[in-house]
Amino acid sequence: MKTPRITVIGSINMDLVTVAENMPEQGETISGDSFKTLPGGKGANQAVAAARLGAEVHMIGKVGDDPFGDSLLNNFEAQGVETEAVDTESDVSSGLANIIVSDHDNRIIIIAGANGEVTPDYVDGFKEQIEESDYVLIQFEIPKPTIEHILDLCGTLGVPVIINPAPAMQLDDAYWEKAAYITPNDNEAEKLFAYDTDGLPKFHDRLVITNGAKGASFFKGDRMITVPTEKVEVTDTTGAGDTFNGALAVALAEGRPLEEAVAFANRAASLSVQKLGAQSGMPKRGEME
Repeated sequence: MKTPRITVIGSINMDLVTVAENMPEQGETISGDSFKTLPGGKGANQAVAAARLGAEVHMIGKVGDDPFGDSLLNNFEAQGVETEAVDTESDVSSGLANIIVSDHDNRIIIIAGANGEVTPDYVDGFKEQIEESDYVLIQFEIPKPTIEHILDLCGTLGVPVIINPAPAMQLDDAYWEKAAYITPNDNEAEKLFAYDTDGLPKFHDRLVITNGAKGASFFKGDRMITVPTEKVEVTDTTGAGDTFNGALAVALAEGRPLEEAVAFANRAASLSVQKLGAQSGMPKRGEME
């Protein structure tokens, strides 16, 4: 089987993870259980997920000229993600995500930092790399004009794009139509894709909707098909959606039919939630088998 070639264009963050028994109320100070700094960012997470599953992965993005940036680049190297298209931006911090984990769930505040400097012109510097990709994977933690430019560029080059619309942000219909697949979770799908007169969400023919422990759904004609996931002991859901997206891109690039690709992605996500941190629980190909 040909090695899938995936290009991920998106965010690269350092996650500052605090674990506590309870979430603090407004104005309340509580004692936490632990604190860790862990590599993250939706783009970086999805790149690592795909690389661990055996794909050749190229990351396009930026980090800051700070210790976090150095650490994030070293992590990519350790995970087998190609970084020739990851630049270090001067006088800007690396992207950060402040994450509170409590009762098997999380709340997150994101600081864009260098991710805000991923511009259309910067992306254009890697057209050849993009054109050689089986799939391009994007998320919404980089500027909206860049997202729109990527969709135009990939449309011109004939490269299929998977849009993970997180955090939720609306695009003009013309841009959604350029996607091969759109992968919102159930909350994002409700915000972004209104139901039409036929009782189907807009762009249902390319939607793959994730719903945590319930699995993921897609449409075959006007019929929704739900692919269940496996029941596991959950430690931390951070990064589960990113694992799903990276795994889905790999499976589709390998030529698997959609239902089989969704089942593969579900399995990867179910393995990822059994460890703390977005990337630390992402499975390798041997674990999947």
